[in-house]
Amino acid sequence: MTNTLGSRALLMIGVAAAALGAAPAFAADTRAATPAAATDPTTAAPAADPAPDQLTDIVVTATKRETNLQKTPIAINVLGGQDLKDRHVQSLYDLADGAVPSLRIATFEARQTALTIGIRGIVPLDANQPAREQGVGIYVDGVYLGRQHGLNAALFDVERIEVLKGPQGTLFGRNTEGGALSIVTRAPTGKFALRATAGTATYGGYNADAHLDLPAIAGFAIKLDGVIQHQDPTTTNPLAGQTGWNYFHRRGGRAAVRWQPIDGLTDDFAYDNGYDSNSPFYSQLLNYNPNGCAAGTQASQPNCYLPGTNYTNLTGTVKPPLPGVVVNGTSRQRIADIGVPQQPSIDKTHGFTNTLKYAASPAVELRSITAWRGVSSTQWDNSGGAHRVPVVAPGCTGNACNFSRYSLADLYQHQFSQEFQAVGGFDRLQYVAGLYYFYEHASDDAATPNSNAIAGYTTAGQTSGYMNVILDPCTGSAGFGSTQGCRSIDRASEVWSRSYAAYGQLTYDLTDALHFTAGGRYTHDKKRGVLHFSRNINYDTAPQTAAINGYKPLDKTWDRFNPMATLAYDFSSTIHGYAKYSTGYRAGGASSRTANYQAFDPEDVKAYELGLKTDFWDRRARFNLAGYIMDRKNSQVDISSIQPTATGSFNNLVTINAPGITRIRGVEADLTVQPVAGLTLTGSYAYTYTRIPPVLISATAGGTTTNVYQNFYIVFTPRNAASGAIDYSLPVGSGDTRLRFHLDANYAQSTQAFDQFATHNDASFIVNGRVALADITTGDRKLTLSVWARNLLDEQYVFRRDPSNSLPGSPSTSVTTGSVNNVLGDYGNFNAPRTIGLEASIAM
Repeated sequence: MTNTLGSRALLMIGVAAAALGAAPAFAADTRAATPAAATDPTTAAPAADPAPDQLTDIVVTATKRETNLQKTPIAINVLGGQDLKDRHVQSLYDLADGAVPSLRIATFEARQTALTIGIRGIVPLDANQPAREQGVGIYVDGVYLGRQHGLNAALFDVERIEVLKGPQGTLFGRNTEGGALSIVTRAPTGKFALRATAGTATYGGYNADAHLDLPAIAGFAIKLDGVIQHQDPTTTNPLAGQTGWNYFHRRGGRAAVRWQPIDGLTDDFAYDNGYDSNSPFYSQLLNYNPNGCAAGTQASQPNCYLPGTNYTNLTGTVKPPLPGVVVNGTSRQRIADIGVPQQPSIDKTHGFTNTLKYAASPAVELRSITAWRGVSSTQWDNSGGAHRVPVVAPGCTGNACNFSRYSLADLYQHQFSQEFQAVGGFDRLQYVAGLYYFYEHASDDAATPNSNAIAGYTTAGQTSGYMNVILDPCTGSAGFGSTQGCRSIDRASEVWSRSYAAYGQLTYDLTDALHFTAGGRYTHDKKRGVLHFSRNINYDTAPQTAAINGYKPLDKTWDRFNPMATLAYDFSSTIHGYAKYSTGYRAGGASSRTANYQAFDPEDVKAYELGLKTDFWDRRARFNLAGYIMDRKNSQVDISSIQPTATGSFNNLVTINAPGITRIRGVEADLTVQPVAGLTLTGSYAYTYTRIPPVLISATAGGTTTNVYQNFYIVFTPRNAASGAIDYSLPVGSGDTRLRFHLDANYAQSTQAFDQFATHNDASFIVNGRVALADITTGDRKLTLSVWARNLLDEQYVFRRDPSNSLPGSPSTSVTTGSVNNVLGDYGNFNAPRTIGLEASIAM
């Protein structure tokens, strides 16, 4: 598979050289309708309407005003509404195929309940805790979403998705080190319109959405959106009545009201409510004891090495896989080898936004953005089955026969934000100024009981005489279970966060061609957190035990000033260059995966960027290029460590700030060509280099201390990634009917999936396609019929590979001796299989 994948990648990049690569970036959707205003009134006048074989202008709001993408000195990718249709993007996770090469999206663990989103190598591994933050800001209509939970909910009526690359700390604030993902929805028009889509797909899939615009009455315009998306499991659970894996059922509704009582005053109010029932991807056992671990000296087993340790001896026994377990690292399993209890995880999102805009004069527009949002996430993850620890030995008795770690977690969050902006300009000066307030309250808990046991297991490799047993859901796992009220709580925490900010940005036209932009943002963050439970010890009722464990509540404040400066030059009306300096920061916090609730500090990034944006060939071609250097200080990384507690020593996942400078370097190139009317070729390529300096790890156990340098890695960041697309639109008949063809291909080199391990996942090559007979006119209605395919070639690759089960355990009684008792093998997750669907859409 690897050789085939490599040859396909080389072929795709070669074809992309004719289009330079691949996906819709910078000038992403040259075919989609753009907002009515081509540029902001305070900027240069919009260009004349392009000819049919010329590329259209694309409007973005990256600078808090509407501007022409080509004249905006920021590296931006844009996915328009037509792009999302062509790729059949129903949720953000559908962009994990690499549509934008520098944007990386992955599940947290194997779960669809939370997404890890990164840009330009800023990809936090574990932002899944209430006291930890993301590295890329996610915004919907200007409102920041504080948690990665609920991000995979169904997308409503999206006009475009802007991917703002590089630190956005000045205009967008904290936790935007890598950039910002800005989702812009369609606003009410005040004119009657109805658009509806219904479709069916393989794996029991179906989808439907409806968007109704009502005529304006007394200055009020109303728009209603509804959506439903469903897919049956792609890996079947053999246990009757239980959910399989990679299942989802999403539904949601949104109501928006636009009030325009007088000229210059617009108030937009929106309420949305979403529901997402889903299950994780199946975690297969990819190999068995791949490092040849066994009892003996560490020197005799150089591959059986746990990073961050200095073992001299390995003890214990590598156990065989349980009877019935399938080892398969080459293909996606359609049926799991062992049936386990699995119920859907449930994510619920809801909130309102009120955006008030008042054009006080031609030189100033005043804005107020008020938002309240909430998310609840109930996680049920039993995707590992017998492929994860604990590993059961032949001849086991009692609780030693239990297996299948059922990972359970609940998260509840609500947030409130208020932002005031003043945007405008006069003569040669444009400005943005703002005040911002953000409040968040989040709590979580987690438990990991075993759900299964094996009886009659006496001999390795036996094929009969044994039986898998489902444990009592309340008491079966050593007296505990998965049912609420019966759980042994691994951890439970609660966090309150407040953030205050003031910012400003000025752009001055030094000449008609030379423009200078400077800005800054001051942020004051305060975060308070408590650890309620650790290892089933209630810290609230046992403060003395908590003190023995070294527990301290989190109570931290941080202040930052994030400046930026840009010098932009218009070489001509179609060639624009810029040099930019920008900064960003990610807030600190505490790890609830530790017994002492160990705190860590913020991390800061500085970036230097050169960019070039060009239109040529009589505006039938567009080429954009950016190169950047990013230096990050105090990178937040996770290490496994042993901490003594009141009930013994435990292996904790501790977050620390890595000393030194993390270096991130990259080049991004985007090309769009429209050689003839109706044919569009788009391409993107991203090269990303990352390096975290080695970290000195000290471990103490049994009176002995070791000091070992350990390497850390930035996850889900391919060194090379590319994407390419071909779109062709052919008139049919004499009306507006057109036959539309879309084909895209997306490649990413293999990456690390965990920051502590050098082990890579697989490279990927995903092809998507769509054919549509669009705008069939019947009276005042237009009908579109289409067939689409995701992962058209049914490519199979491991997007997440976990080597922790194939390496010795962390030190417990001695830092020089490790145990291989729980060595089994790497486990991981394959990507989704090919899905094909039919859709019909009507607009009137």
